[in-house]
Amino acid sequence: MNADVVIIGAGPAGIFTALEMLKMGSKKKIIIVEKGAPIEKRSCPKAKTMQCVSCKPYCHITTGFSGAGAFSDGKLSLSAEVGGDLPQLMGEDLVQETIDYTDKIYLEFGADTHIEGVSNPEAVKEIRKRAIGAGLRLVDCPIRHLGTEKAQDLYLAIENYLRDNGVELIFGRECHDLILEDGVCKGVLINDSKGKNSEQIFAEHTVIATGRRGADWLEKLCAEHDIAHLPGTVDIGVRVEVRNEIMEKVNEVLYESKLIGYPRPFKNKVRTFCQNPGGFVSQENYDNDLAVVNGHSYKEKKSDNTNLSILCSHNFSVPFNQPIAYAQKVGELTNMLANGHILVQRFGDILDGKRTWPKELYQSNLKPTLPDAVAGDITAAMPYRTMTNIINFIKAMDEVVPGFASYETLLYSPELKFYSNRVKMDTDLNTNVKGLHCLGDSSGWTRGLMMASVMGVLMGRKLAE
Repeated sequence: MNADVVIIGAGPAGIFTALEMLKMGSKKKIIIVEKGAPIEKRSCPKAKTMQCVSCKPYCHITTGFSGAGAFSDGKLSLSAEVGGDLPQLMGEDLVQETIDYTDKIYLEFGADTHIEGVSNPEAVKEIRKRAIGAGLRLVDCPIRHLGTEKAQDLYLAIENYLRDNGVELIFGRECHDLILEDGVCKGVLINDSKGKNSEQIFAEHTVIATGRRGADWLEKLCAEHDIAHLPGTVDIGVRVEVRNEIMEKVNEVLYESKLIGYPRPFKNKVRTFCQNPGGFVSQENYDNDLAVVNGHSYKEKKSDNTNLSILCSHNFSVPFNQPIAYAQKVGELTNMLANGHILVQRFGDILDGKRTWPKELYQSNLKPTLPDAVAGDITAAMPYRTMTNIINFIKAMDEVVPGFASYETLLYSPELKFYSNRVKMDTDLNTNVKGLHCLGDSSGWTRGLMMASVMGVLMGRKLAE
């Protein structure tokens, strides 16, 4: 099989690479290979079973057309200050211009025109004042909320547009390896989920855009083929859930509060991420049956709670160079304590040095939105440094949002964000292997829907030229 461009992964980075090539009038043959299903066939059975059934060969929430992001909260961050380090590579002005451009494409395909976080600047100032007093930094970031269910309709429209305009979409197949000749990438080897029916796709340009789901695989690929890269960051944390009444003002003014702190004594970077007003805590399954926690936020369906993640960034130095494996071990240990499920604990119980019991969860004002989470003790698995950072950050958050650090506040674990070791690239998004490009969260340069989409747009422009 031959193509001009082969894209591995149908998440935002891969999708927008192809989309921008079409918008620029490119006639090049484009193939997108995705190991998951088309978006119209992606569905999680948990709505009926009420508990995760560990779908095989992959989790429908994390895998398939539009990637994991579209099946979580579906939020677009409209600031170059949020979403990774792409501005360091491409320049902040260009990235912000491309965010504005990419946002218009989302609107073309049906995104909500309303923008959160810009309607009440005086209230934002008051929240920032409290954040400064607590030693935290509030990041201004307008948010366009797609909503989990609405995002699926939007990406279905994009999927149909790509197909109708000649992009070949191959589902249920995954990349096994690269085809390299004399240091040049000539294409990829793909096979089915059982590792059979191997096939070659030859292409002038190969784009790897496998998202956080494929970070571990890309890390191994970089080591095997000497693709230049640096050790990346890994985020380890918890998903916090409180009553909507606690977050009412912040939800109304900002929708998503992006707060960053460096709590004593370790002063690691700790941040809030993926806030879901009226949302639902969810479970995702990765390879090797690793269960991690996430959050969903729908446009229509609402709960009585708000959830958000608190993540502690870990950057390792020599001789250790396996940050993804480290985070996976933390997740595996937590899963072991919860018998393969997500672990949940009350904040007050953590401070009291005791586990949470199931009956205690149902005596509280706050009812868990993840019904099959197992009450227990997350501190038995969480590294001391990480847990200390999280506890001190939650206490600081309580100064910004009174009641956030209440006894009954729920912490779910593990919340893990895998980012590939950062792939070295130039401003044309070329790696040291000719013909090979790495995009989105799998490249280590972006985090989240919008910035991955932006990197795809910039790649699409280069390839269309």
